[in-house]
Amino acid sequence: MKEIVLKKNKNGLLMLALWVLLYGAAIAACILGGISLEQDGKGLILLIAGGLWLGIGWIPFLGLKVVRPQEALVLTLFGNYIGSLKEQGFYQVNPFCVAVNPAAETKLSQSGDVDTPKSKSPVVVSSEGINLNFGKSEGKKISLKAMTLSNTRQKINDCLGNPVEIGIAVIWRVVDTAKAVFEVDNYKEYLSLQCDSALRNIVRIYPYDVAPGVDTTGDGKADEGSLRGSSEVVAERIRQEIQDKVAQAGLEILEARITYLAYAPEIAAVMLQRQQASAIIDARKMIVDGAVGMVEMALERLSENHTVELDEERKAAMVSNLLVVLCGNRDAQPVVNSGSLY
Repeated sequence: MKEIVLKKNKNGLLMLALWVLLYGAAIAACILGGISLEQDGKGLILLIAGGLWLGIGWIPFLGLKVVRPQEALVLTLFGNYIGSLKEQGFYQVNPFCVAVNPAAETKLSQSGDVDTPKSKSPVVVSSEGINLNFGKSEGKKISLKAMTLSNTRQKINDCLGNPVEIGIAVIWRVVDTAKAVFEVDNYKEYLSLQCDSALRNIVRIYPYDVAPGVDTTGDGKADEGSLRGSSEVVAERIRQEIQDKVAQAGLEILEARITYLAYAPEIAAVMLQRQQASAIIDARKMIVDGAVGMVEMALERLSENHTVELDEERKAAMVSNLLVVLCGNRDAQPVVNSGSLY
């Protein structure tokens, strides 16, 4: 379906003035025809013409359409697509045209749902007191603004089988109104479904945290990609995945962001203990490395200055004591030897 943008019908104000003048002329014709009919019996044709226009003259008013900035109307005539109004302005189109938007009443967890029938749309009134919201097209308008879709959090297994909960926010907009209306049944529901599908496809490629031997890029080499550490890369892959799926619906995905990421509740406590244990091991390793270096430095300084001569057994005892003092969790409580060295 190829989009047709109507630009030559932006003459609504002129046509409104014309229809109002014709209505005034029809009222005048009825009055003059009635007077002439009573006087000489010759005003019947004028009376009939004026009355006929008063009876059907309201129909052209149905073709007046008001389009605000960043809105669009998709019009069909007897089932045939005739074009879309995408530029702001006051238009006059065929009064029998019908605005189509199958997603008008669809409400998702998103911003920017405009002019649904349940919402209170402003009523546009002309200076003559005529309502310009003709044809009930206000609820059928399609927003061309950038909107944010935030689906519910999903529980998905990562590449290691660990269940994680993740949520994303997708910023999108309609770029082709014809495809959005006619290529899919409901473009909002279609977008929501594709977001869920793309999220699952991408999350299953990555581990929650960095894991050895995991290839997340598909090049056959292990890398350090993860959901927690590579959020920008993951979000971009999700955006591209969604874009590939919704292009046929005339939608453009501007951005995708991860808004929530955590282990599932059933394993959250265990994974927290695992992270704590890993942090403790790393900290202990750093402490031991530092303590060994300090002991080596102490032994070298004592040997260089000949402060004291120690045999291998005394060196081993000294190393043991220093490591206990430096690596212990509590303050050392030394025992002072007041006797001889041996």
